Formats: sequence, structure tokens, C-alpha cells
Amino acid sequence: MSISKTVLSDDLSICRILNGMWQVSGGHGQINRESAISEMVKYHESGFTTWDLADIYGPAESYVGEFRKRLPLQELVKSQALTKFVPNPGPMTKSIVEYHIDQSLEKMNTDSLDLVQFHWWDYNNLSYLDALAHLSKLRDEGKIKHLGLTNFDTKRIKIMIEKGFKLVSNQVQYSILDQRPEKSMVPFCQKHEIHLLTYGTLLGGFLSETYLNSPAPHRADLTTFSLQKYYNMIDTWGGWKLFQELLHTLSQIAKKHNSSIANIATRFILDKPAVAGVIIGARLGISEHRVDNSKVFDLQLDSQDRVLISSITGKSNDLFDVIGDCGDEYR
Repeated sequence: MSISKTVLSDDLSICRILNGMWQVSGGHGQINRESAISEMVKYHESGFTTWDLADIYGPAESYVGEFRKRLPLQELVKSQALTKFVPNPGPMTKSIVEYHIDQSLEKMNTDSLDLVQFHWWDYNNLSYLDALAHLSKLRDEGKIKHLGLTNFDTKRIKIMIEKGFKLVSNQVQYSILDQRPEKSMVPFCQKHEIHLLTYGTLLGGFLSETYLNSPAPHRADLTTFSLQKYYNMIDTWGGWKLFQELLHTLSQIAKKHNSSIANIATRFILDKPAVAGVIIGARLGISEHRVDNSKVFDLQLDSQDRVLISSITGKSNDLFDVIGDCGDEYR
């Protein structure tokens, strides 16, 4: 089975399903370093060669560095690691930005970062534009190959584009429940050839057979940061009863395609305009779904499937009205 790839830029192709490394940062179960890195090699051998991580995801960058040491040179060139620069808002001099990028380079055992996805917590602090200027210089110097964003809204990206910054991607939450990107982000990104990398597409595992016909979980049942975060999202969207209706509909569609709820949810977003890839969390050394995930690439949803999904999502709250544009939940 071939793993589908897409071109982010001339010299950067990625898997359309990316391995998310937020889960190694804590709050998702105890991760054993050796088991995790061995598992990373298995992901690579299965064709899932693209990793999504961040400087704030605990040991994620160090894991990538060790993983890269274990790959032969001919395999190393097939691997992509997309990290993030997530500074605390404040003055952004070139020396501060370069220091953090040098740290990532050292930890990840490379002389050039494939993609740095910049995130900023406070729009009122305009130093994010200084940070972007310094990141752009580091790209021109070769320490970074490409620049992207994480959780920026359309208004702020428009400012960046108008100032001449060259961006290849923005990472945003996008799922059957959370279709906020379609309001303004997708049209803008299509116009300016910016790709979307999406997370939360499986709601931390809620979009699966595991929760079909199950009662609403108690807070004590939400044993990972992902489950806590996305249970709140389900609540805001329309609540557990409506979510069960959605799971029943997705289960019906999955059976029709001899597939899984997770596959349907992933394919639904992969088919959206501007979406280059979906990030699926890898609980390295704890659980894995590589075989099931690979089935997404042979799956084709039809118009009837989409109508069924819309019949449920049409009953929900409009998250754009409730939360705002992409990333507004973080500010």
C-alpha cells in the first residue's frame, strides 16, 4: 500500500498523514525513550516518514535527533521533521531567535530545519513580526529551509503576507466538528498558496469506535491532555448526545466502505481544499494505528457520505461564532 505524499514546496514533500509528537511532552502516559525511538523507526519503515513536533514538546526534538542517527543515509533523506518555535512573547532580537533555532538544530541532529512553524501567544505584542523577520533571515542563511505558522488567524497572516513574508503553511485545528477554517482561512490560503496542516482531526481519539454507544465520560475518565481538550470541544460544539449521533452516522459510513470511524474522519479533512496533511498523534511505545491509518489512502468518500455528515453537523453550534477564527482559543 503506497502512503500518499504531497509537495509543500519544491524541495519539501511530506506524508499526507503526519506523525504528531505532542504525546511525548507529558500528560499522555509514561513514554519510554528507547521504546519510542524504536517505534519511530517502525513508522518510517511503514512509509510514515513525516514528524510534527515542537521545541516545547518535552524531549521530542531529542528523540528525532536520536532517531536520525539510527537511519542509514539513504533512508535519512526520506525523513521529514517539522518543528515549531514557540517563544514566550517579549522582545525578539536576532540573537534570541537564533539561540532557539540553534538549540533545535543541535537536538535534532541536523544543519538545516525542514520547516519551522512559528507560534505566538499574544497578538497585542507585535514582536511576532520581529521574530518572523529574524526567522526569514535564518532561512536565507540556510539554517531553516521553510517557514510556516501554527494557530495564527487569517487577519494576522494577511498582515504578514502584506509585509512580504514567505510562508508555506499554517497548522490549525480542523475536524468534522471544527470546520472554522472554511470561513476565512481556507479561501485566503488558497489565494496565497499556503498549505494547511491540521490537528485535532480525530479529537484525541474520540472519533473512534471506542466511544460509540458509550455514556458521556466523567472528568476522571479523561486520562490524557488530548481527551480533556477535545471533550471540551465536543461540549462547545453541541454536547455528547449530538456527538453520539455523529458517531452513529460515521460508523454507518465506515461499514459501507469497510473502514473505521477514524479513517472516515481523516479522509473527510484530507479532501478539503488547502489541506496538505492531517497530523495524527503517535503514542510512541504505548499504542499505534499504522495499519489502520494506511487504509485512509484507498478510501474515497462520495457525495452521499458528505450529505449524511452534514445532516448532523448542521444541528451543531457554529464554532466560528462561539470561539472565533483558527487559534483564537489560545488567546
